Amino acid sequence: MADQITFDDFMKVDIRVGTVIQAEPFPEARKPAIKLWVDYGDEIGVKKSSAQITVHYDPEMLVGKKVMGVVNFPPRQIGPFMSEALVLGFYDAGDAIVLAVPDKDTPNGARLC
Repeated sequence: MADQITFDDFMKVDIRVGTVIQAEPFPEARKPAIKLWVDYGDEIGVKKSSAQITVHYDPEMLVGKKVMGVVNFPPRQIGPFMSEALVLGFYDAGDAIVLAVPDKDTPNGARLC
């Protein structure tokens, strides 16, 4: 189990819902990945992310999908791609990532609370 944090610590992590508007293979990445462009609504806009989700997802199936992501990390250079957000997921029994998604329709930009 991880160390305990305060509620204020939790609130520092800005987790929002967004819609994938573009997805492409990322063959230049060291580990298999997909480049994502996620629309997090008017306040945040579109952010790019590199996601190692190739076991369960193809780029074509991701466009239009709602995802959750951390939008207040600093940008990170991943090969030739600048990742601006961290799309969230969970490891399955085989250590492949399954995306964390809302189970009801949620507007882009809605914050996890």
